[in-house]
Amino acid sequence: MDTRKLIYCVEDEKNIRELVVYALNSSDFKAEGFEDGEAFREGIKKALPDLVLLDIMLPGEDGMAILAELRRNKETRQLPVILLTAKGSEFDKVQGLDAGADDYVAKPFGVMELLSRVRAVLRRSRLDREQPMLQVGKILMNQEERRVLADGRELQLTFKEFELLRFLMENENMVLSRDKLLDIVWGYDSEVETRTVDVHIRSLRQKLGDLGEVIETIRNVGYRIGRGA
Repeated sequence: MDTRKLIYCVEDEKNIRELVVYALNSSDFKAEGFEDGEAFREGIKKALPDLVLLDIMLPGEDGMAILAELRRNKETRQLPVILLTAKGSEFDKVQGLDAGADDYVAKPFGVMELLSRVRAVLRRSRLDREQPMLQVGKILMNQEERRVLADGRELQLTFKEFELLRFLMENENMVLSRDKLLDIVWGYDSEVETRTVDVHIRSLRQKLGDLGEVIETIRNVGYRIGRGA
């Protein structure tokens, strides 16, 4: 029985697609390549992969549309996705991460960097399955179903609001810097604006209502969850 993780690479540039598939197959993974969304959908019908490498710029239908489709479908909602983006396209990165991508790799990329990102995302996915429930005070999170209850009331969170709350809950009572939150939740380098974190924290507090005060601001550092929960 083949126990290797199955990875799909959706990339229209043949040389890049073949390089990525070769590198993955040479690194204890099982990889298949697809040149467009239609071929990718046919592949998913045959076998659901463990992770998808998805190029944003595809002929006919871009990667963002495919990502949105994956996140709407119950069977693929939890499927880890790493976006392959044009170098320096900050808008694509932000838009993709907020739409539900787990990470991104900018082109041109090194094979070793790509393999490292793949292993990291797969590792996080495995940990989610091993510990499906998280709780801090009256806040309960089901990671598998991506549901959050606040004092019994279900919250409607965006993808990144959920990821941010999850990382805070996983590190209950620990002070987490804005740079750390950006790096883990958004995959950004530290020079990116930390206001992104503040905006999402503000939104989380509003949706949590009276429980919002459980997320504490640590002046000049970042945030902490848990005290007084």
